[in-house]
Amino acid sequence: MAAHISKSRFKAKALEIFRTIEQTGESVIVTDHGRPSLEVRPYKVKKRSPLEVLRGSVIAYKQPFDPAGEDEWEALQ
Repeated sequence: MAAHISKSRFKAKALEIFRTIEQTGESVIVTDHGRPSLEVRPYKVKKRSPLEVLRGSVIAYKQPFDPAGEDEWEALQ
């Protein structure tokens, strides 16, 4: 379970809290007037291959062998 801490206490002890988060791997919820405001948690590196990064970024082109006219190039407009 994540620990809760007020914004004012977090400000005063931020470096100590960061070290604790790094050591334990537990997240900390920062509150503002008793309401959760943000969560501080350890960063986790997601290792992905270059192909996985590009997956879904290419728009389908239905007629790849048809010539493109000058009016179809966004850079010329």
